[in-house]
Amino acid sequence: MSDPSHRILFADDFLLVCDKASGLLSVPGIGPEKADCLVARLQGDYPGARIVHRLDRDTSGVIVLARDADTHRALSMSFEARLVDKSYEALVAGHLADDRGVIDLPLRKEALGSARQMVHMTEGKPSVTGYEVLARGADADGFGWTRVRLLPKTGRSHQLRVHMLALGHPILGDELYAEGAARSARPRLCLHARTLAFRHPATDARVEFGADAPF
Repeated sequence: MSDPSHRILFADDFLLVCDKASGLLSVPGIGPEKADCLVARLQGDYPGARIVHRLDRDTSGVIVLARDADTHRALSMSFEARLVDKSYEALVAGHLADDRGVIDLPLRKEALGSARQMVHMTEGKPSVTGYEVLARGADADGFGWTRVRLLPKTGRSHQLRVHMLALGHPILGDELYAEGAARSARPRLCLHARTLAFRHPATDARVEFGADAPF
C-alpha cells in the first residue's frame, strides 16, 4: 500500500525525488514524538537515503534526497553554490498590487530558541525572493487571495513565509505568522515546493522535477 505522506517522483541509484505531504517532518525533530519523518519512512525501502535540503513540516512539495555519501556531497555543494533552481506556489491573503517583484529584506531569528524569524535591517542575513502573480480571486464569503509563484534566491529558514508577511500578504493557513482570517481561511499552510532543477551529480545532465500544488 502506498504511503500518503509522500510520493516518489524519481529514483535511480544515486538520488530520490519525492513529493512530500504537508504535516510530515523532513528529518527527525527533538523528542521521540517527532521521530516520524520523511527520511525514516524512506530508509526502509531505500537504505542509506539522506537529506540534502529540508522543507518545513507544513510545506508540501518536491524534495531531493541522496542515496550515497558522494551524491550527498555533490548535491549539498550545488545547493550551497545556489546552482539549484527552485520555485514554490502559495496562496496569500489579499490581492498583491504588482504582478511581479523582488523582496530584498534581511532575516534573523526573532529570539534565542524561537522558531520564528523576523526582518532585521542591521542584524539579518541577506534574503531575496522573487514573486509572480498567477491569479487573483476570492472565496464565497468575499475573502480575497492571490495565487503566487515564489522564486527564492537565498534559502533562509521561513524566508518565503516572512517575506510575504512583510509585504502584508501572509500565506494562508500559516499558524506561525498569519492571524485572523488569513490563518483560518485554509486547513493547512498553503505553501508548496513546485519545481526543483539541478545537474545530476552522476551524469551532469540537467534534470527538473515538479509536482502540482494540492490547494
